[in-house]
Amino acid sequence: MLIGYARISTILQNADLQHDTLSLAGCEKIFTDKISGTVTERPALTKVKEILRRGDTLVVWRLDRLGRSLKDLIDWMNYLESEGIALKSLQESIDTSTATGKLVFHIFASMAEFERNLIKERTMAGLSAARARGRVGGRPKKMNEDKRKLAVRLYNEKHHSIDAICEMMGISKPTLYSYVKSESRNLEIN
Repeated sequence: MLIGYARISTILQNADLQHDTLSLAGCEKIFTDKISGTVTERPALTKVKEILRRGDTLVVWRLDRLGRSLKDLIDWMNYLESEGIALKSLQESIDTSTATGKLVFHIFASMAEFERNLIKERTMAGLSAARARGRVGGRPKKMNEDKRKLAVRLYNEKHHSIDAICEMMGISKPTLYSYVKSESRNLEIN
């Protein structure tokens, strides 16, 4: 069964072009979301996922109707492939029910992975260069060392509740626990 999915970003847009094209492609059912592609929860797309069965083909007008990023598309492709469902994009002429269509899609996926690895390498090189110049990075500590030690001392004395200590010091529980853990590591080292 061919199942169509259309998406328009705003209520002011019209999905007629996508509907007409999906109908001409032979879609028996067409589901439409009127929502931005950046929104994760799309009711019509969720419904499509529920009704798709092994051997079906999900048909979209363009790939960007299905996912906003290449990662989204790859996630969808992996899901569809694992369920035995093909993907067909009419504008890009991609049909993963064919060997050529799968190849084209996997080339896109490989390029996306390559791009992610390049970004990671550049980021690591930038951080190394910054460290070599004495920059540490990260968010600055909320409290100076004396206040951190006071918070840990109050915690260890057990005269105040965790909530009271956090309120007095103006910190969250995870921050307090982080200070306590850090202080205990410092004691072990010394």
